[in-house]
Amino acid sequence: QVQLVESGGGLVQPGGSLRLSCAASGNIFSINTMGWYRQAPGKQRELVAAITSGGSTNTANSVKDRFFISMDNAKNTVSLQMNSLKFEDTAVYYCNADISIRRGVSWDYWGQGTQVTVSS
Repeated sequence: QVQLVESGGGLVQPGGSLRLSCAASGNIFSINTMGWYRQAPGKQRELVAAITSGGSTNTANSVKDRFFISMDNAKNTVSLQMNSLKFEDTAVYYCNADISIRRGVSWDYWGQGTQVTVSS
């Protein structure tokens, strides 16, 4: 079994910063990709940013140059540094990971979600 535990959400004023973290634990052979998605009320879940174990990143245009993803392979953690937050960044943020539990077998895992609210 694999668990993803998120932390770091909360309430922030426009222009402020927050840092989200997600730690993976359990039966992990290797982590292939980790990332963050978000879902605002009434909208579909969307990719915010993702990173491979090799360090390649993919960041949504809407947050590019404001949000930065990083991964600590040794600790099985992924972080999302969010700067210059806007009202439209308000959403539940979900950690996602593609994890191999043994060679050749990988699964997609999700965290429970953490609320980020941007409000004055």
